[in-house]
Amino acid sequence: MKKVVKFGGSSLASAEQFKKAARIIRADKTRLYVVPSAPGKRFSSDTKVTDMLYSCYGAAIREKNFTEQLHAIKTRYQEIIDGLKLSISLEKEFQIIGENFGKKAGRDYAASRGEYLNGKIMAAYLGFEFIDAAEVVRFHEDRTFDDETTNELMAARLNESTGAVIPGFYGAMEDGTIVTFSRGGSDITGSLVALAVHADLYENWTDVSGFLIADPRIVQNPKAIETITYKELRELSYMGASVLHEDAIFPVRKAGIPINIRNTNKPEDKGTLIVEGTCRQPKYTITGIAGTDGFVSITVEKAMMNSEVGFCRKVLQVFEENEISIEHTPSGIDTMTIFVHKDVFEEKEQQVIAGIHKAVHPDHIDLESDLALIAVVGRGMKATRGTAGRIFSSLAHAHINVKMIDQGSSELNIIVGVRHDDFKNAIRALYEIFVETRI
Repeated sequence: MKKVVKFGGSSLASAEQFKKAARIIRADKTRLYVVPSAPGKRFSSDTKVTDMLYSCYGAAIREKNFTEQLHAIKTRYQEIIDGLKLSISLEKEFQIIGENFGKKAGRDYAASRGEYLNGKIMAAYLGFEFIDAAEVVRFHEDRTFDDETTNELMAARLNESTGAVIPGFYGAMEDGTIVTFSRGGSDITGSLVALAVHADLYENWTDVSGFLIADPRIVQNPKAIETITYKELRELSYMGASVLHEDAIFPVRKAGIPINIRNTNKPEDKGTLIVEGTCRQPKYTITGIAGTDGFVSITVEKAMMNSEVGFCRKVLQVFEENEISIEHTPSGIDTMTIFVHKDVFEEKEQQVIAGIHKAVHPDHIDLESDLALIAVVGRGMKATRGTAGRIFSSLAHAHINVKMIDQGSSELNIIVGVRHDDFKNAIRALYEIFVETRI
């Protein structure tokens, strides 16, 4: 049995949090590989170490004195070291970091040092081997991720180790230039480690007990999701539900390795298990509800549109030419509606409108902004009759007008479009009918 454990920034923000993480690791001898993030916030008004590093490097590239800022970062780490009663010194590392900042080593290099230094401390505290991610996570010269080389390097290196700490978030090109994943990329590193060592489980420890059915900022005390499939997770993550970096799914998915989202502060909670597939029947018809606002709809009307070959393609090509990604395209006999992100569309709206007129000569184009999209996701919907009816019923009862409804061919999700002002009430209404009343 092999387990990979990744700890987020809030789980390693202080010495006390480090101790919690260490107790979790030591409680299970199969937790052999540890992936740490950089220290996060210790309290709400605190600053994450990664942000401190960005700010410090920003001063360096502006050729301003960054000594005090670097010292503040060093102090954060020294507080953790002292709290853990460790004898290690990061003096040499900070000297090298200062020199490289002065040489303008790069923004990615600066950001990566948060995980690098936390990894050094974690390895010393656990008595594990420290393996620099720059040695085992490879990027191409164009800064795209090299998955094949990474898996080869990491598998060869980790199979020799019986207990290792590999910092998350970054890797390097062959010449040693540091490259980072997008923010939150330590989740990806954990997944890569799990794939390389053929782990039985990838545990991702954070400050919540797994995924919740709905956003707790909108629904009061929403219930947790016990088991979720990769496909369901992708649908919810796309619509804004973020506990795990969505790219962390792919490496473990192809190997059939489950991910367990756990709470560092409540290790007794089972959390959420993310799996390829399961025969377990979900507790509710739906698995989760997620949504995001800031959309605009463009409705193109033209009589006999349905008989005009290539009509949809011509309309969509206008958006492609303007580099605008399309979210949904519900259509009728004589109408076609395109949903896109408002902030992207506003910059090019007149070019798009002119392009549509030139391409298909519509009778009318109607724009509507300040819309929100809500995804109702669940593998249980496929075997349950009347799900769409219950959605309409709950929203009608809450006096919410549905602007659009779209069901995917997989029957895994139903997307609902509503006005921005109705967004939160719509999520509450859906949660009530599917979870609280379960009628």
